[in-house]
Amino acid sequence: MLAFAPLHDAVGAAGSALSWLTTLLEPLAGGAATAAAIVVLTVAVRLLISPLTLAQVRGERRRAALAPEVRDLQRRYAHDPARLQGELFAFYRANGASPVSGCLPMLLQAPVLLVMYRLFTTVDGGTGLLAERLAGVPLGHHLGDGLGGAVLPLFGVLLAALLALAWWTSRRMRRAAAATGTVAGAPTEGPGAAVLGRLLPLLPYATVLVALVLPLAAVIYLVTTTAWSALEQAVLRRPQAAPADIDRH
Repeated sequence: MLAFAPLHDAVGAAGSALSWLTTLLEPLAGGAATAAAIVVLTVAVRLLISPLTLAQVRGERRRAALAPEVRDLQRRYAHDPARLQGELFAFYRANGASPVSGCLPMLLQAPVLLVMYRLFTTVDGGTGLLAERLAGVPLGHHLGDGLGGAVLPLFGVLLAALLALAWWTSRRMRRAAAATGTVAGAPTEGPGAAVLGRLLPLLPYATVLVALVLPLAAVIYLVTTTAWSALEQAVLRRPQAAPADIDRH
């Protein structure tokens, strides 16, 4: 139990922040204050970790720019794996890049996302969050608990939003892959790069499947954080003109 004490404390702190936001928003949002607080808290958390996302995108762009030279090294030392690893390490170090740097921001985000998940799926934090309601539906309600009243239209709207976001994100990833030869978040080299590049555009649809088994509070969080991710992708991962294109203009 002591090993999980920091997580419990973090969830409690997040719960206190959510309660404060709910009280603050109640005059404006009324009975939807807790749901609105979930949205505001999610956006605030995503803003706090946005520098990590920016660092990840910069690392992806740096590695993508170095990909042709990396492939050349792989062809040159294909029959000498030990030499290849040494050459790749020296090449990345000389160019201020790392093949694993893109994973570090994701690893640092994981504890934050775990806290948010526990806050919206358990009674941790002592906020009574899951007992609050939106349109008469408890925030702790699952689809498996019944589809009466406003449950079906409410979950239907949220799931439709997730599906639309998944389609948009997947479509953008495929377009970026067609334009640059790489998919954001996928390695640009290695034996599994091609397969991973084909699978990653399908990953956004997993959020819809996950939402089917989550309580309403977590689905609201999932829609908000997914929409934020789509916005980040549109802004931070927009295609950049190649130097040759810039020179022609």
